[in-house]
Amino acid sequence: MLTLGVEEEYLLLDPATGLPVARAGQVRETAGLQPALRSDEVQRELLQAQIEIATPVCRELEEVGGHLLRIRHSLGEAAADSGCRLAATGAAPFSDRFPVPVTPSPRYRRMRSDAPQLTDEQLITGMHVHIGIPDRGTGVTVLNRLRPWLPVLVGVAANSPLWQGVDTGFASWRTLVFGRWPVSGPPPPFEDPADYERRVRELVTGGLIRDVGQVYWHIRLSESYPTVEVRAMDVQLRPDEAVMLAGLVRALAGRAVGTGGGWPPMAPVSPEILAAAVWYAARHGCSDQLFDPRSGRLRPTGEVVSVLLDLVDPALEGAEDRRHVVPVLERTLRRGNGAARQRRELRGGGRTGLLRMVIEQTTGS
Repeated sequence: MLTLGVEEEYLLLDPATGLPVARAGQVRETAGLQPALRSDEVQRELLQAQIEIATPVCRELEEVGGHLLRIRHSLGEAAADSGCRLAATGAAPFSDRFPVPVTPSPRYRRMRSDAPQLTDEQLITGMHVHIGIPDRGTGVTVLNRLRPWLPVLVGVAANSPLWQGVDTGFASWRTLVFGRWPVSGPPPPFEDPADYERRVRELVTGGLIRDVGQVYWHIRLSESYPTVEVRAMDVQLRPDEAVMLAGLVRALAGRAVGTGGGWPPMAPVSPEILAAAVWYAARHGCSDQLFDPRSGRLRPTGEVVSVLLDLVDPALEGAEDRRHVVPVLERTLRRGNGAARQRRELRGGGRTGLLRMVIEQTTGS
């Protein structure tokens, strides 16, 4: 069974206005006093209104869910004690005309020097799923086989429809904001680990990016851990939705390495088709159609998800993950993903109702 871990990024919002507040240092300090949190589980992020967490390495989805609930609850208390609120929304729904300060580290300061406006507008948060791999050759196989399914993950996970107080018309505005960095979006296919390493090395040695940490592809080989890292998803409102997506990613990776039989044949998906399919998923979420990598065309979301579940079912069954994935995925299609629910709440409850929903669902309260 493949091991996995989840990283989540959160925003810190003012409870009255919903504006991002630069209190990450205070929240981390307060959280450090709580015995339920380990110091290595909470990290700084680019802007001082963001905070990032990482679960331990897990073997079961129940472990992932337990860690996310524990960490979110503890950080939620620390944020409240610091005069703000923890929010698992993929983009800040409201923002001030004054930029949030950058976290004072040399790397983050260099990033702002390189791209001031992009950095100031990086009020977005995602979730990253790390899948343990035995070697980088296996990692490239997983990367190549998962990349056609990235639009489905983007669409189901979309949770960032609002930006600067307006509805963007996109379900995942975060995908568009992050896509402005030079090495982002869906990666190309790779021949082998040497091909992957050569391309990344040429980006750095050519001076086009500062370091390998600025390879922001939706799926990449981790440079810090023996994992494949899937980074295509917005952070999820609810912890069980994060667990569902982690289970889908692990099941796809499991099938890619041979769990439940061989990988079914599928025509290659070109980089331009995949990029357009990701854009479409960011625009529409999972309320309309999604790109079907088997046919190379848009099809109704329910049909595409059914194809995906048929593909991953052997891996879900082998890991006993079906009960954590299928009911939550079906509920998401039925009631709407985070983007749909945010829009619905804003229409019905206004700004106050939206903030209340986001804060409550973030900590599972």
